[in-house]
Amino acid sequence: MRTGIAADHGGFELKRTLAEALRADGHEVMDFGADVLDDADDYPDYGAALARAVASGTVERGIALCGSGVGICIAANKIPGARACLIADSFSAHQGVEDDSMNIMCLGSRVTGPMQALELCRIFLAARFSGAERHARRLGKVNALEAGWTEALGGN
Repeated sequence: MRTGIAADHGGFELKRTLAEALRADGHEVMDFGADVLDDADDYPDYGAALARAVASGTVERGIALCGSGVGICIAANKIPGARACLIADSFSAHQGVEDDSMNIMCLGSRVTGPMQALELCRIFLAARFSGAERHARRLGKVNALEAGWTEALGGN
């Protein structure tokens, strides 16, 4: 799967570890930064770049990391078409895709160890949206909410 990955300084080392492991699993991994460890960088820059790539179809799914996972998740969700969720358990890693068409998984490198993070990534990337009527209906409502906000903000 063509997968994007991004992190600020808080998730930088875990990003490198996950990208290497996912490539070894056969995934095509595109890195949206940070390219160097810089304690002064800002998670919105990387979260937004990744979310734009997911929303445009440049990558199929995204993995976003910061220290807690919260900030980069908030930033990613500001991009129309991004459905980012902070994940800390295996059920949510697949259920978020199967039922809610989550396309970006956010992890906190200071709260999730590397082995657990890799397991969650594998579960997330293996999951598929069910397309069940009730889930498609709910996703349509989410998309309508997003479209309304986008229109109210002048298309962004």
